Amino acid sequence: MGVSLTKGQNVVLHQDGTPLADVTVGLGWDARPADGADFDLDASAIICGPDMKAVSDAHFVFYNNLASPDGAVRHTGDNLTGEGEGEGDEQILIDLDRLGEGTGQVVFAVSIHAAGTRGQNFGQVDDAFIRVVDNLTGREMCRYELSHDAAGETAMVFGALYRRAGEWKFRAIGQGYTSGLSGIATDYGVNVG
Repeated sequence: MGVSLTKGQNVVLHQDGTPLADVTVGLGWDARPADGADFDLDASAIICGPDMKAVSDAHFVFYNNLASPDGAVRHTGDNLTGEGEGEGDEQILIDLDRLGEGTGQVVFAVSIHAAGTRGQNFGQVDDAFIRVVDNLTGREMCRYELSHDAAGETAMVFGALYRRAGEWKFRAIGQGYTSGLSGIATDYGVNVG
């Protein structure tokens, strides 16, 4: 098992001194519906330039846009039920070598689909986590388990991969939004119009 992170912590991603090239970011959760309504949580990735804003709207990767224009970031598909163990309910594949030098970071978010109409929020979600796995070895490099203090928040930035001094690092973020995925998209310059 890799490094266990707390909110705000960073870790350099390398395997025995060798930089990683190909990783999977797994995002997971367990919902505890109080009214019997199903939860549909959606993972997404925003590829940002040096200004920490999305390179373009096409660099917002989610269930309706499964790959970035260069193919460096690919979503494996929408999990409508949240069923799954350990690896993550939804996964995003990252080819770090294919990300351009101008990439500042890749931000990973999870939002609750139709949260407003269903009256759902992250206060009803247990065991939320994000993890980074080296695809060459299958080894989990790091994991961040989010806390349970997110009542009222309908979307969260779980973490981010970013490049600093030629090395890829991961930061545990855990920032919640009451404005849903549109709030995250707006903050990172994605036009959700």
